[in-house]
Amino acid sequence: MSDWIDVAAADAIAEGEHVVVDVDGSDVAIFNLKGEFYAIEDVCTHDGAEIASGELDGDEIICPRHGARFCIRTGEVKCPPAYEDVAVFPVRVVNGRIQIKDTRWD
Repeated sequence: MSDWIDVAAADAIAEGEHVVVDVDGSDVAIFNLKGEFYAIEDVCTHDGAEIASGELDGDEIICPRHGARFCIRTGEVKCPPAYEDVAVFPVRVVNGRIQIKDTRWD
């Protein structure tokens, strides 16, 4: 079973912004959407490129390379050329610190 991993101070990510952190060799993008935090793997399932630098449109991130869209809340792919969802991570805030859990291999 995976443990919670401390990744950032909650007040370090302004509303509408994100940070990318390394979690056991995987880049994870942490987003602040209206005061709620969400974490997705920073990889487009279409071609393996990073997606966090793409444009944010509501709760969707648009891949900067080919325009695939993913829901930040659920990881669900919303627009081709991607057809597979992106991995999401459970998030919690404890004592002002954002923590995520990598459950991909549980």
